[in-house]
Amino acid sequence: MTKQIWLNLPVKEVAKSKAFFSKIGFSFNEEHDTPSSTCMVVGEGKFVVMLFEESLFAGFSQNKLTDTQSSSEVLISIDAESISEVDELAKKVQEAGGTVFAPPADSQGWMYGCGFADLDGHRWNVLFMDHEERE
Repeated sequence: MTKQIWLNLPVKEVAKSKAFFSKIGFSFNEEHDTPSSTCMVVGEGKFVVMLFEESLFAGFSQNKLTDTQSSSEVLISIDAESISEVDELAKKVQEAGGTVFAPPADSQGWMYGCGFADLDGHRWNVLFMDHEERE
């Protein structure tokens, strides 16, 4: 039935969002780029996150957009390979103009992570999970 899943996010300006995510280490499949959208590829599984300019996204969803300054619709979680990768990503987010709303820290005794908002206010959670500590 299902062959693939991807995430679609509305952004104010595709070029600025693409520059932000490039600066923090994400890659793109530019074969699918248009002037109002871009195809971001995340992780080893090559999870696709499509970034669409808000007017195009609203046309697809046929619904009003969430005001990311006052509410969240999703929290996008990605894993990190190490504590230092979490720390480095948090630093890159700030340098690229994003907001770290939860600085890197230990969580629940077996996770280390941080939370950040991208240029459009979408919230991301980056976690290093030490499963051996959990046991």
